This record gives sequence, C-alpha cells and structure tokens, in this order.
Amino acid sequence: MTVMTRTGIEDRSEATQKYMICLDVDGTLVNHDGAMSRAVKDSARAIVAAGHEVVISTGRSLGATLPVIRMLGIENGFAVCCNGGVTVRLDASLDEGYEVVERKTFDPAPALHALREALPTAKYALEDDQGRFLSTERFQDASFGVVANPVTLGEMLEATAVRLVVFSTDATAEEFGAAVSVMGLAGVTYSVGWTAWLDIAAEGVTKASGLEDLRAKLGHEIDATIAVGDGRNDIEMLTWAGRGVAMGQAPDEVKESADEVTEGVDQDGLAAVLWGLLENTES
Repeated sequence: MTVMTRTGIEDRSEATQKYMICLDVDGTLVNHDGAMSRAVKDSARAIVAAGHEVVISTGRSLGATLPVIRMLGIENGFAVCCNGGVTVRLDASLDEGYEVVERKTFDPAPALHALREALPTAKYALEDDQGRFLSTERFQDASFGVVANPVTLGEMLEATAVRLVVFSTDATAEEFGAAVSVMGLAGVTYSVGWTAWLDIAAEGVTKASGLEDLRAKLGHEIDATIAVGDGRNDIEMLTWAGRGVAMGQAPDEVKESADEVTEGVDQDGLAAVLWGLLENTES
C-alpha cells in the first residue's frame, strides 16, 4: 500500500506541470533478475510521451544503462550513470544516439591501498576515464556493460577512475559496510549495496550531485523533481528531490530518507507512482 506524506503532487493547480522524473534502474525499473514488467514499461513510456523529463539515474555504467533507455523509448534527454560519475546527453540524431558530456574522475590508489589491506580477499573492478573496465581476479558484473579487462593491481593503481567497485564474499552487507566505515576512506564517496558490494566515486559525487547539475541546466524548480529508488546509493537522491519515493523492498534507512514509500518492485510500485502522476497532471 502506498504511503503518502506529501500532497503537493496532487494539487490540481499543477495539472500542466512538467516534471523532472529521476528513476533508479535495479530494484526500481527492473527486478533483481533484470526483467522489466509490462506495467512498468507502459507507465514509463506514457510518462515520456506526456513530455516529462525522464532521467535514468543509476549506479550502472553507460553500457549497461543504454538498453534500459532504449526499452523506455527515450531518444532525447539525459542520463546519470556510475552514481553521478558520468552524465550522458541522449540525442537520436547522433551516430550512437548519445554523447558523454561529463566524467568525474579521481585517483583510486589511496582507496585501493586501504581496501586491499583491510579486505585482502575482495575482488576489484575499475571504470577508467575512457569508459573501459579493468578488473582483478576475473571479476565481471552485468552493471559494467562491457567485458572487463584483467589487469594487475599495479596497473589498476595507475589508472584514472570514474568508478571503483569492490566485492567480497566473506561478509554480509552490514558487516561489509561496518568494516568499510572504520577505514575512513578519504577523498571519495562510497555506498554499500544489497550484498557486500561497494561502489566508490569521486569525493562529493552522488546521483544527487549529477541530477542537481542537470536540474539547474534544464531550469526545473526543485519542487518539480521526483526521484524513485530502492538502494543505499539512492539516499542522497531521494533527499534531494522535491518528492522522494522509496520502493517497498528498500532497507529502512532508504525508506526513512524518502517522502513516501510505494509497493515493491515485484508489485510494480514504480508503475503506481507514474500512473498516479499522469492522472494528476492530466486532470
């Protein structure tokens, strides 16, 4: 059952309002098997057709984000990938249909040194400033969007990073998060995922920072922004948005950061939010 704690979105005076709608992918647009339901696809396509600014905002890298963008029929606009590390302009007239407009990079060496000492059995992967993935121990994940190139730790230490991923099979997500917090990683921003998975970006870079840059550029008022997500890497985005909606299966700290909670991904919670928005803006 959807719990509403704000009523501004239902104000009939806003019937002609166009919104900037920021959507997480995994656990929001698609389930944890990577499948998008017909209800979610139809509602998202209807939102796009109605002229709202739909911005995919994801921890995925560009290559893994593009199929979702195409599935929703978004031909022009923007997407925020790598938890705010990469911003993409979508334009159907371009040869590839998009161009990268910004990559926010950092030196991964200090974080890698600290992590390797504290988590010697963890696996590491890094997206560099050219969009390539480098990995240790044959580490591969669907969120990379490309096949990772195996490298030595020395080669990884010398790279310029957009995104650094750490995965451990030796701890729960909570234990992993506690261990990482004790390290006091400096000069980076990090978020712990559903499993013992860590995504690291440049200091101050989050989905919210990338979206705020876009909001200012596109001229949307903050009250005309909506964000929907389910992960710990969505907390800043949900807090930033004029209306932040957490998915029903989200951890408690994510729900607490949101203005409302919708149904879970397996109950098409996003579709309920999007159809509700269309109903109120078209009335």
